[in-house]
Amino acid sequence: MRTRSGRRAVVAALAAALAVATAGCSAVDEPQVPPSGGGNASEKLGELTVASAGSMKGYSRNRFPHWRDTGKNCDVRDSVLKRDGEDIKFSGCNVVAGRWESVYDGRVFTDPSDVDIDHMVPLANAWRSGADEWDDGKRGDFANDLTRPQLIAVSASSNRAKGDQDPAQWKPANRSYWCQYAESWVTVKHHWRLTVTSAEKVALKEMLEGCTWASKP
Repeated sequence: MRTRSGRRAVVAALAAALAVATAGCSAVDEPQVPPSGGGNASEKLGELTVASAGSMKGYSRNRFPHWRDTGKNCDVRDSVLKRDGEDIKFSGCNVVAGRWESVYDGRVFTDPSDVDIDHMVPLANAWRSGADEWDDGKRGDFANDLTRPQLIAVSASSNRAKGDQDPAQWKPANRSYWCQYAESWVTVKHHWRLTVTSAEKVALKEMLEGCTWASKP
Protein backbone atom coordinates (compact mmCIF):
# COMPACT_ATOMS: atom_id res chain seq x y z
CA MET A 1 0.00 0.00 0.00
CA ARG A 2 1.42 3.40 -1.03
CA THR A 3 1.74 5.86 1.85
CA ARG A 4 0.84 9.54 1.74
CA SER A 5 4.54 10.42 1.86
CA GLY A 6 5.13 8.05 -1.03
CA ARG A 7 2.49 9.74 -3.14
CA ARG A 8 4.08 13.10 -2.39
CA ALA A 9 7.44 11.78 -3.59
CA VAL A 10 5.90 10.61 -6.86
CA VAL A 11 4.23 14.01 -7.44
CA ALA A 12 7.50 15.80 -6.71
CA ALA A 13 9.37 13.55 -9.13
CA LEU A 14 6.82 14.18 -11.90
CA ALA A 15 7.00 17.94 -11.35
CA ALA A 16 10.79 17.85 -11.57
CA ALA A 17 10.67 15.85 -14.79
CA LEU A 18 8.19 18.31 -16.32
CA ALA A 19 10.40 21.24 -15.36
CA VAL A 20 13.36 19.63 -17.10
CA ALA A 21 11.32 18.87 -20.22
CA THR A 22 10.09 22.45 -20.54
CA ALA A 23 13.26 24.24 -19.44
CA GLY A 24 14.31 24.92 -23.02
CA CYS A 25 10.91 26.19 -24.13
CA SER A 26 9.96 29.85 -24.39
CA ALA A 27 6.76 31.59 -25.38
CA VAL A 28 6.48 32.37 -29.08
CA ASP A 29 5.43 35.92 -29.82
CA GLU A 30 2.27 36.14 -31.89
CA PRO A 31 2.78 38.09 -35.13
CA GLN A 32 1.31 41.57 -34.96
CA VAL A 33 -1.57 42.06 -37.34
CA PRO A 34 -1.82 45.61 -38.73
CA PRO A 35 -5.14 47.39 -38.10
CA SER A 36 -7.82 46.48 -40.64
CA GLY A 37 -5.37 44.35 -42.63
CA GLY A 38 -3.31 47.42 -43.55
CA GLY A 39 -0.12 45.41 -43.91
CA ASN A 40 -1.44 43.72 -47.06
CA ALA A 41 -3.07 46.75 -48.64
CA SER A 42 -0.30 46.90 -51.26
CA GLU A 43 -0.84 43.22 -52.00
CA LYS A 44 -4.59 43.76 -52.37
CA LEU A 45 -3.93 46.74 -54.63
CA GLY A 46 -1.83 44.53 -56.88
CA GLU A 47 -4.74 42.10 -57.19
CA LEU A 48 -7.20 44.72 -58.42
CA THR A 49 -8.10 44.69 -62.11
CA VAL A 50 -7.00 47.80 -63.99
CA ALA A 51 -9.56 49.06 -66.49
CA SER A 52 -10.77 52.29 -67.99
CA ALA A 53 -13.66 53.98 -66.18
CA GLY A 54 -16.98 52.74 -67.47
CA SER A 55 -19.93 54.74 -68.73
CA MET A 56 -22.32 56.62 -66.45
CA LYS A 57 -25.22 55.56 -68.68
CA GLY A 58 -28.15 54.44 -66.56
CA TYR A 59 -26.63 55.68 -63.29
CA SER A 60 -28.81 57.00 -60.50
CA ARG A 61 -28.24 57.14 -56.75
CA ASN A 62 -31.61 55.44 -56.49
CA ARG A 63 -29.97 52.35 -57.98
CA PHE A 64 -28.04 52.11 -54.67
CA PRO A 65 -30.90 52.05 -52.10
CA HIS A 66 -29.81 53.64 -48.80
CA TRP A 67 -30.12 54.23 -45.89
CA ARG A 68 -31.47 50.89 -44.65
CA ASP A 69 -33.40 50.60 -41.41
CA THR A 70 -31.36 49.41 -38.44
CA GLY A 71 -34.06 49.64 -35.80
CA LYS A 72 -37.25 51.47 -34.91
CA ASN A 73 -37.13 54.85 -36.64
CA CYS A 74 -33.34 54.73 -37.18
CA ASP A 75 -31.11 53.72 -40.07
CA VAL A 76 -27.54 53.11 -41.23
CA ARG A 77 -26.78 56.83 -41.03
CA ASP A 78 -27.60 56.77 -37.31
CA SER A 79 -25.38 53.71 -36.89
CA VAL A 80 -22.40 55.49 -38.45
CA LEU A 81 -22.99 58.68 -36.44
CA LYS A 82 -23.04 56.60 -33.27
CA ARG A 83 -19.92 54.63 -34.21
CA ASP A 84 -17.82 57.61 -35.31
CA GLY A 85 -18.88 60.11 -32.64
CA GLU A 86 -18.36 60.78 -28.95
CA ASP A 87 -20.78 61.83 -26.20
CA ILE A 88 -23.70 60.72 -28.36
CA LYS A 89 -27.21 61.75 -27.36
CA PHE A 90 -30.34 60.06 -28.67
CA SER A 91 -34.02 60.70 -29.15
CA GLY A 92 -35.30 57.17 -29.27
CA CYS A 93 -32.59 55.60 -31.39
CA ASN A 94 -32.03 58.68 -33.54
CA VAL A 95 -28.73 60.49 -32.99
CA VAL A 96 -29.50 64.12 -32.10
CA ALA A 97 -26.23 65.38 -30.62
CA GLY A 98 -22.62 64.43 -30.02
CA ARG A 99 -19.13 65.32 -31.12
CA TRP A 100 -17.61 64.38 -34.48
CA GLU A 101 -14.15 65.12 -35.84
CA SER A 102 -13.93 64.93 -39.60
CA VAL A 103 -10.77 62.96 -40.44
CA TYR A 104 -10.71 64.47 -43.92
CA ASP A 105 -10.09 68.02 -42.73
CA GLY A 106 -9.94 68.06 -38.91
CA ARG A 107 -13.15 70.04 -38.45
CA VAL A 108 -15.25 69.33 -35.35
CA PHE A 109 -19.05 69.31 -35.15
CA THR A 110 -21.63 68.86 -32.42
CA ASP A 111 -24.76 68.96 -34.58
CA PRO A 112 -25.34 65.76 -36.58
CA SER A 113 -27.08 67.75 -39.31
CA ASP A 114 -23.66 69.27 -40.12
CA VAL A 115 -22.15 65.83 -40.67
CA ASP A 116 -22.30 63.83 -43.89
CA ILE A 117 -21.91 60.07 -44.16
CA ASP A 118 -19.42 59.60 -46.97
CA HIS A 119 -19.16 56.49 -49.11
CA MET A 120 -15.41 55.82 -49.17
CA VAL A 121 -15.78 54.53 -52.73
CA PRO A 122 -18.46 56.86 -54.12
CA LEU A 123 -21.54 55.30 -55.64
CA ALA A 124 -20.89 56.81 -59.06
CA ASN A 125 -17.29 55.61 -58.98
CA ALA A 126 -18.50 52.12 -58.11
CA TRP A 127 -20.93 52.27 -61.03
CA ARG A 128 -18.06 53.06 -63.40
CA SER A 129 -15.95 50.32 -61.78
CA GLY A 130 -18.32 47.40 -62.28
CA ALA A 131 -21.37 48.01 -60.08
CA ASP A 132 -23.39 48.84 -63.20
CA GLU A 133 -23.56 45.07 -63.77
CA TRP A 134 -24.99 44.31 -60.31
CA ASP A 135 -28.65 44.15 -59.40
CA ASP A 136 -30.12 46.81 -57.09
CA GLY A 137 -30.02 44.41 -54.14
CA LYS A 138 -26.26 44.04 -54.34
CA ARG A 139 -25.86 47.77 -54.92
CA GLY A 140 -27.89 48.32 -51.75
CA ASP A 141 -25.56 46.00 -49.85
CA PHE A 142 -22.63 48.08 -51.08
CA ALA A 143 -24.24 51.41 -50.21
CA ASN A 144 -25.03 50.26 -46.66
CA ASP A 145 -21.84 48.27 -45.97
CA LEU A 146 -21.02 48.65 -42.28
CA THR A 147 -18.52 45.77 -42.28
CA ARG A 148 -15.90 47.26 -44.58
CA PRO A 149 -14.54 50.83 -44.12
CA GLN A 150 -17.03 52.07 -46.72
CA LEU A 151 -19.01 54.52 -44.56
CA ILE A 152 -17.50 57.36 -42.54
CA ALA A 153 -18.80 60.50 -40.84
CA VAL A 154 -17.10 63.62 -42.26
CA SER A 155 -17.73 67.30 -42.80
CA ALA A 156 -20.32 68.12 -45.43
CA SER A 157 -17.85 70.45 -47.19
CA SER A 158 -15.20 67.74 -47.59
CA ASN A 159 -17.78 65.26 -48.82
CA ARG A 160 -19.00 67.75 -51.41
CA ALA A 161 -15.41 68.52 -52.48
CA LYS A 162 -14.68 64.82 -52.93
CA GLY A 163 -17.81 64.12 -54.96
CA ASP A 164 -17.34 60.95 -57.02
CA GLN A 165 -13.59 61.43 -57.54
CA ASP A 166 -10.97 58.73 -56.99
CA PRO A 167 -7.63 59.25 -55.18
CA ALA A 168 -5.94 60.35 -58.42
CA GLN A 169 -8.36 63.28 -58.50
CA TRP A 170 -8.97 64.05 -54.83
CA LYS A 171 -7.24 63.37 -51.51
CA PRO A 172 -8.16 64.48 -47.98
CA ALA A 173 -6.71 67.82 -46.93
CA ASN A 174 -5.50 66.04 -43.79
CA ARG A 175 -2.35 64.36 -45.13
CA SER A 176 -1.91 62.32 -41.93
CA TYR A 177 -5.03 60.39 -42.97
CA TRP A 178 -3.70 59.39 -46.38
CA CYS A 179 -2.44 55.96 -45.28
CA GLN A 180 -5.80 55.08 -43.76
CA TYR A 181 -7.66 56.56 -46.72
CA ALA A 182 -5.71 54.54 -49.28
CA GLU A 183 -6.02 51.37 -47.22
CA SER A 184 -9.77 51.80 -46.82
CA TRP A 185 -10.27 52.53 -50.51
CA VAL A 186 -8.31 49.43 -51.52
CA THR A 187 -10.09 47.26 -48.93
CA VAL A 188 -13.51 48.25 -50.27
CA LYS A 189 -12.63 47.83 -53.93
CA HIS A 190 -10.92 44.51 -53.28
CA HIS A 191 -13.86 43.06 -51.36
CA TRP A 192 -16.44 44.17 -53.91
CA ARG A 193 -14.24 43.22 -56.87
CA LEU A 194 -14.34 46.68 -58.40
CA THR A 195 -11.78 47.85 -60.95
CA VAL A 196 -9.32 50.74 -60.72
CA THR A 197 -8.01 53.02 -63.43
CA SER A 198 -4.27 53.12 -64.06
CA ALA A 199 -4.04 56.66 -62.64
CA GLU A 200 -6.04 55.60 -59.58
CA LYS A 201 -3.71 52.67 -58.95
CA VAL A 202 -0.61 54.86 -59.22
CA ALA A 203 -2.08 57.37 -56.76
CA LEU A 204 -2.98 54.63 -54.27
CA LYS A 205 0.49 53.08 -54.55
CA GLU A 206 2.11 56.45 -53.85
CA MET A 207 -0.17 57.02 -50.84
CA LEU A 208 0.70 53.61 -49.40
CA GLU A 209 4.46 53.99 -49.81
CA GLY A 210 6.14 54.63 -46.49
CA CYS A 211 3.04 53.86 -44.42
CA THR A 212 4.03 52.36 -41.07
CA TRP A 213 1.00 50.41 -39.98
CA ALA A 214 2.00 50.08 -36.31
CA SER A 215 1.97 53.86 -35.91
CA LYS A 216 -0.54 54.69 -38.61
CA PRO A 217 -2.77 57.73 -37.91
